[in-house]
Amino acid sequence: MNIKETIVLNTDKLCPAAEHCGGCIYQGVDYAEQYRQKDKSVRRLLAKHEIDESLYLGMEPAICTGGYRNKMEYTFGDLEKDGELELGMHYKGRWMSIITTDECQLVPGPFNTVLCSVLEFCRSKGYRPYHRKLHTGLLRNLVVRCGVRTGEILVNVVTASDGIANGANAFFDEEGFRDMLLGLDTGDMKIVGIMRTFNDSLADAVIDESHKLLWGRDYYNEEILGLNFKVKAFAFFQTNIDAVERLYSDVLDVVPDVSDKTVYDLYCGTGTISQLMASKAKAVYGIDIVEDSIEAAHSNTDLNGIKNCHYICGDVKEKLDEIPEKPDIIVVDPPRVGIHDKAVAMLCSYGIDEIVYVSCNPKTLCINLDSFRANGYEIKQIKSYDNFPMTKHIEVVARIQKKKA
Repeated sequence: MNIKETIVLNTDKLCPAAEHCGGCIYQGVDYAEQYRQKDKSVRRLLAKHEIDESLYLGMEPAICTGGYRNKMEYTFGDLEKDGELELGMHYKGRWMSIITTDECQLVPGPFNTVLCSVLEFCRSKGYRPYHRKLHTGLLRNLVVRCGVRTGEILVNVVTASDGIANGANAFFDEEGFRDMLLGLDTGDMKIVGIMRTFNDSLADAVIDESHKLLWGRDYYNEEILGLNFKVKAFAFFQTNIDAVERLYSDVLDVVPDVSDKTVYDLYCGTGTISQLMASKAKAVYGIDIVEDSIEAAHSNTDLNGIKNCHYICGDVKEKLDEIPEKPDIIVVDPPRVGIHDKAVAMLCSYGIDEIVYVSCNPKTLCINLDSFRANGYEIKQIKSYDNFPMTKHIEVVARIQKKKA
């Protein structure tokens, strides 16, 4: 694919929040220039870590520049202190301020419909955003997820517990919220689940201290490369389905022949990569720390009739020793913080020939690659992907090989 094949959307109209929203940094920038800047940033990083540029295969351009996100975590807040309730993203440079993003171009249209209606509902009730320092207010986040192939939408409102907030309007109208959402026109997509999650922690994050199902189910269905996946509310799942199908296809091409071999899929999420490899492998073992992800991975193997995938819930560096078979091939797809040095050392200690590293953060990837090289491995190739156009984020796949004696 080349840049000319990228489907460029909404180039004639900027998002009204573009100037101040912290989500996009390339609104209004010609896509070819976005691509050039992001590819240059990867090359600069590789040079900083003394990685031979000849190993870099370049960047795959975006498939489509708009409407690609299947998940958004919106935050309730205000733009000015004690101002009108807002729902959207953090205001650029003012972390305590929230700007409403009801015309976001990165999400399917129904997401904006849901956001607008939820905000109107909450304003009409007089609800206030939760203040994590003062422990006041009710509303925290709105999480909207969808199955791109199935058109299923899951809506999850995150609040403090009823009555814990000071003042009036400290009790959330669950029935009214449910009925409001079920009355929405979401076009070709349909709401299949409505949830409420309780979070009384001080952390500025979506934390599931407990939750309840208000209607429908707590998951949506998705399809990737011919396999079916049930994605639960808090499970990790790639946010750009068209792009991830391309990336996973490339990963499968990079991974050596897995026929009759034991494969580790570490930081496995809902088990997408492991199940794609399972048809040829002798056995695939996946580890992930998110309980929802592992639960979904088990369900998905049943859904797809796969018998040779096995999953463990926990921290990779603590759970590797629980796998009964040593690996022939390892695939890692860690979160943005990368892999702990202890886990890198453990992976290298197996002495296997091939490790494939899928990264959503080129900086931590390069730091980890330094550790792999210090432990007797060398980089064979690196390729990057612009899976999140309009934003700074980049995906990278690196193939690592044990040095020959």
